Amino acid sequence: MAALRRLGTAVDGNFQGPAGGMVPRSPRLLASNGSAPRSPAAGGRREEEAASGGGGPGLAALRPTPAKPPLGSGKIKKLFAAPGAGGGKPRKRAPLWQAALFVSVAIHVGLFLHPYVNSTAPPRRHHHPQEPQACLTHPEAAGSGGGRRRATQEKAWAAGAPSTGKPAVTPESVINLDHGDPTMFEEFWRGTGAAAEIVIPGWQTMSYFSDVGNVCWFLEPGLDHEVRRLHRLVGNAAVDGYHVLVGTGSTQLFMAALYALSPPAAAPMSVVSTAPYYSSYPAVTDFLQSGLFRWAGDAGSFTGDTYIELVCSPNNPDGAIREAVLSSESGVAVHDLAYYWPQYTAITRRADHDIMLFTVSKSTGHAGTRIGWALVKDRDVAKKMTKFIELNTIGVSKDSQLRAAKVLRAVSDAYELSGAGEEHRRLFDYGRRKMAERWSMLREAAAASGIFSLPDETSGYCNFTEDMASTNPAFAWLRCDREDVEDCASFLRGHKILTRSGSQFGADPRYVRVSMLDRDDAYDIFVKRLTSLK
Repeated sequence: MAALRRLGTAVDGNFQGPAGGMVPRSPRLLASNGSAPRSPAAGGRREEEAASGGGGPGLAALRPTPAKPPLGSGKIKKLFAAPGAGGGKPRKRAPLWQAALFVSVAIHVGLFLHPYVNSTAPPRRHHHPQEPQACLTHPEAAGSGGGRRRATQEKAWAAGAPSTGKPAVTPESVINLDHGDPTMFEEFWRGTGAAAEIVIPGWQTMSYFSDVGNVCWFLEPGLDHEVRRLHRLVGNAAVDGYHVLVGTGSTQLFMAALYALSPPAAAPMSVVSTAPYYSSYPAVTDFLQSGLFRWAGDAGSFTGDTYIELVCSPNNPDGAIREAVLSSESGVAVHDLAYYWPQYTAITRRADHDIMLFTVSKSTGHAGTRIGWALVKDRDVAKKMTKFIELNTIGVSKDSQLRAAKVLRAVSDAYELSGAGEEHRRLFDYGRRKMAERWSMLREAAAASGIFSLPDETSGYCNFTEDMASTNPAFAWLRCDREDVEDCASFLRGHKILTRSGSQFGADPRYVRVSMLDRDDAYDIFVKRLTSLK
């Protein structure tokens, strides 16, 4: 066996372990001449002589020098070194009992190392977070189909393949439309080729810093450029005279804005939004129970003068175009414009609010990249928001920023640089067609069921497309009108459709929010299932 061969050819008598280390023998072994073990001092002196050149340069010069000598290595050398090897005297034939002792030790150590050296079993793989635990022990996993599927998964994980999000669905699957996971856009990006691909060498993006002269010192200049370029192209937001800040999604920027706009005071700043409001606003505001700010509910019923009003337009969940409803010298507004893009609504004006929040999640569909940006007028507010992100996460991933910049560049290039026949590369055209098709299907399904209703369809002149454009929100604000249904989310859950209850948006639980951004297979099953409900 391999271990025995190594032991038989060892020069200094040390045993090589399974990880390449040396396994020392017990210090109570006999010396090579059969006498009792010498004192540690004597053995140490002889080793020092060998290290300084005593005994000739031959084998010592070829032996690698370990970082630390193995425990007991001197005594092992005494056991297996030929008598007189260090003093230049003629060698004597080793007694027969020494050869027998060597063979015995080699066999025992070889048997001990055998399972480590010769084992061909694959290492145990930890459970992957996206693989159902049952797949590891399910009887069908031993079959040919389960085995091939598992082997394919293991091969993909070993190769560093990225996740693909939610798995494909079947007509019997639970359809989860609770989250606004924008996987609908995968089809578009699969057809763009290398336009949005990026390779980052191992030595790049290692520093914390991107542009130390910028207010947002961790913002990559390339992302700054592409953000401003895209807004100028679409015409949905002013960028001249604004500071661009980058965050880990717009949620982090929302928290940074609350921090920057809430100076220390006797009472926390009230945070409000008109109902139905985005369900995460209350949760994020009160999550850390900050003494600087607190959730105060519906802006429509708020009576104070000091506040932060959150204005989401188009609104999540109902797609309505919103404006601030409060007005006060000591009140401020933060405009969440995550859905103000041509695939969802007509671009009717160039927004120029004091603080505007955007994200690649809903503009391009790259939710997993976790990049959002803010356009901020006031330099002091921009600095405070930057400080929050610095203390929260010490900046934002440069790798994600570079990818986001490449994606935004691909979007702008498709409109500014591509010629005839390349219309398929235009994201907003694709998104607009897709959303219009889905909303048409949903309205037909709601009408066929007779128990569901949707907000009226609206339209307006879009400055970007230079024509009339209908409003096709990223979410459907669906109401169940059946008299015996008081909780629409529970009713749909009973039919294997997961949605988000209107109660989480400060509204009637007979409403639910339905994501319109899932893959075609899930959306098609949802529409068919909705049509069958009476």
